Amino acid sequence: MNDLIGHIQIKVNDNIYLKDPDSSELGRRIVREGILLIDKIGLEQFTFRKLANRLDTTESSIYRYFESKQKFLIYLTSWYWGWLEYQLVFSTTNVTSPADRFRSSIEVIARDIIPGTTFGNIDLFRLKQIVISESSKAYLTKSVDDSNKAGYYAAYKRVLARISDTVLEINPEFHYPHTLISTIVEGIHHQIYFADHLPSLTDIKHDCRQLANFYIEMALTIIEKSKKS
Repeated sequence: MNDLIGHIQIKVNDNIYLKDPDSSELGRRIVREGILLIDKIGLEQFTFRKLANRLDTTESSIYRYFESKQKFLIYLTSWYWGWLEYQLVFSTTNVTSPADRFRSSIEVIARDIIPGTTFGNIDLFRLKQIVISESSKAYLTKSVDDSNKAGYYAAYKRVLARISDTVLEINPEFHYPHTLISTIVEGIHHQIYFADHLPSLTDIKHDCRQLANFYIEMALTIIEKSKKS
């Protein structure tokens, strides 16, 4: 399976970029080094000028690929959710029980990525750190409606829809599958962030398996409780 995953190419909505960064060595370096730089200094301090200096290239060369750092962030988060969608597919294929598929899905969302793990030119560990700490900035903007219409968040929505469908398999009468799953996914990221930076706001600390179990047990209780007698 690892060999199969290694041959997968993650597709990102081509409206997000001006030139596909995967089409050239410079583009791949922009993505690779951009991930490392954002993880190091944060999106607020990140600029294409700083990235250009890191790459020993010109700022204008980066603008040939992305029109803004906002679009660059959207590209990175879209890539991550596209990659995670494949993880969900592989983790749940041939699992017949909807409840077991739900458990596996939440475990995929919450699980650790070992530092140094890569996929092509992507540092998955650092990319996940960016998703945890920065991804809300990709949609908490005044332009979110236009971005949504352009399909920028399609990969993220597909992941949540896939898990929401599993909820409805467990209980077709459950009225809030999307609300529940979006709350869980964002909650997992918040709890991981709190464990690192605001530890008094969480009881989970750095145990991702415990974090997954917390949300799984809570969700299944809510889903089962709402079934009609």
